[in-house]
Parts: sequence; C-alpha cells; structure tokens
Amino acid sequence: MKKTSLRLILCLLVTCMMAFAGCKTSAITSDKASAMQQKPSPDQAIQILKDGNERFVSGTSQHPRQNKERLIQAGKEDQGDHAYATIITCSDSRVPVELIFDAGVMDIFVIRVAGNVCDTDEVGSIEYGLAHVHTPVMVLLGHTQCGAVTAVTRAVNGHGHAMERNIPPLVDNIEPAVRHAMEKHPHAKGDEIIPFAIEENVWTSIRDLFMTSPATRDLVKAGKAKVVGAIYDVSTGKVSWLEEAKVDNILKEVEADPDRAMEAMADNAHDSDDH
Repeated sequence: MKKTSLRLILCLLVTCMMAFAGCKTSAITSDKASAMQQKPSPDQAIQILKDGNERFVSGTSQHPRQNKERLIQAGKEDQGDHAYATIITCSDSRVPVELIFDAGVMDIFVIRVAGNVCDTDEVGSIEYGLAHVHTPVMVLLGHTQCGAVTAVTRAVNGHGHAMERNIPPLVDNIEPAVRHAMEKHPHAKGDEIIPFAIEENVWTSIRDLFMTSPATRDLVKAGKAKVVGAIYDVSTGKVSWLEEAKVDNILKEVEADPDRAMEAMADNAHDSDDH
C-alpha cells in the first residue's frame, strides 16, 4: 500500500514538473513571437523615424533604449527582433544617425560611407539589414554640405585637386549624379549646383542599389520593405523626406533594364571550390 502511494506521489510530481516546463517553454515562445510581432510596418517605421527627428529638432529628445537594461538585453537577444530601420548615410561627423532620429541601442542598422554611395560593400550591408535583420524600411540619407559631392562637383567643373589613390574609386558613383543635376538645372553655375547634386546623388544611389540587388527589389515588390530617400540639414537637424513615388519610378525603370542583376543569392559553389 505504501509503495502504491509513493508511486502515485512520484507520478504526480513528474506530471507537475512536465506541465511547468511546458508552460515555461510556451511562455518563452510566446515572448519571442510577441517580440517579432512588435516589428512595425514599413509606413509605421518611417513615422517612428519622423517622430524621432521632430523631437531632436525641437530639443525634446527622449534618448530611448539607451540604459543599462537595454545593453543587457542586447547581449542576450537578436537585433533582428528589434531594429526597425536600415539607414545608409555619409561618414560625415555632422550626421549622428541615432541622435537625429532619437533612437537607441538595437533600433537602427547603420551603414556609413563617404558620399552615401552604394557599391558592393554597402549594398551587401543593406541586404543584410533587410533580409537578415528584417528591418521594414531602408533610408538612403544624404546631407547638406556633403564634402564628397562638393569635391566631385568641383572636379567636374574643372576645379578638382589631387586625391589619395583610394578616394577616386570610392566617389566615382557620384559623378553621374552631378552630371544629371547639371542637365536638369542648367541655370545653376559653379557651386550653385551642389544642393541639386546632393539630392540627385540620393536617387543615383537608390538606382545603384536596385540595379545590383535583386533581393532588395524582391522585398520591396513584395511589400515587406520600403526604400526611401531623405536629406539631413546639418545646420538645423531637420530631415527632409523625398518623394516616395520617385523610388517607385526608379524601381520600374530598373526592372526594365536588361543590365540589372538577376540572381538574388550568391553562388556558394564557387566558394567551396576555392577552399
């Protein structure tokens, strides 16, 4: 009789422990799913950025998610469950991305390069931000007084100067933007063309991104992500958002271009042959 009672008690204990473990696992799974569900839509993500910039400009920044608890969280969790924007912008020290959008740790996947150009490394980083960090928006952020665009503009106007050997390949993507700006604004002479070239450089970079990244095109066409352009004013802190319809037109033009890249995924067979 005692043995039977003991067995019954043990069975009840095991059952309770299994039920508790199951509840704990369900809670973890639920928390994980909840975190994933908290990702905003592309339009909501853009609004979050706009609201953050408005706070920055008005001097009411909240400096969210910048405390010790967030750092601990960052050490334990995947950024892909939190980041809501991928932003490529210039390396210029006057463009502090997280500050101007009043964002915190794990909020923005940032890519910085002189002239906010989209060459292979930058496009690969954008693809990582969209396809692996799962950000619903990608912002191509130019800025006023851009030194890279200014240097290329002056070079095109015949007032260039000697550059270190690795700089010309870095900024050669900007020259088409400068020439397009000159064609569109023939009245602008000398440095007057620079503001127009800065905006044109945003559109050129977006086109370069679409031309070389089928993965980005696919995500945008599927409605899973948006690509938008913007200009940051270094003297006021304000971000001016460019026309979204222009991005749609660029995408349509690229889709009709026979020279666009077609294979979204890398050919890993070549990598394995090399090792």
